[in-house]
Amino acid sequence: MLNRLQDVFASLQRNDVRYLVIGGIASVLHGVPRATFDLDILIDAARDNAQRLLDALLAAGLGTAALTTAAEILANEITVFRDRVRIDVQTSTPGLRFEDAWSRKVEMRYQGQSFFVASREDLIASKRAAGRPVDLEDVRLLESGDAV
Repeated sequence: MLNRLQDVFASLQRNDVRYLVIGGIASVLHGVPRATFDLDILIDAARDNAQRLLDALLAAGLGTAALTTAAEILANEITVFRDRVRIDVQTSTPGLRFEDAWSRKVEMRYQGQSFFVASREDLIASKRAAGRPVDLEDVRLLESGDAV
């Protein structure tokens, strides 16, 4: 999955988008062995940041970004972009406040590309607050040390 997202992460960086990878991919990056088929990101819910996000997605070739506006992204808790990859953009998420999580972010690298990921502690808090069985299993693995 990360291979298919390298240009997206590069574009997010070039456009100075304030975002954090959360959800399943963040769990995988923190060592949880599981499959996931979408990218969940939490963004700083500021109008200029939402516009930079749209610009970044368009520059990365995600044409569905042309179908919405920064104001529409900010008016919704989740905006889903279904293109060659699926990206779920969240302006808020249970258990996290963006500014606090941003200050604790982890910068990771994959094949020379850097990207920002929620810290293990913030990921646990968000997954516990979501409360779905898959999220609670991720919490169990993250807390038990069974994550690789």
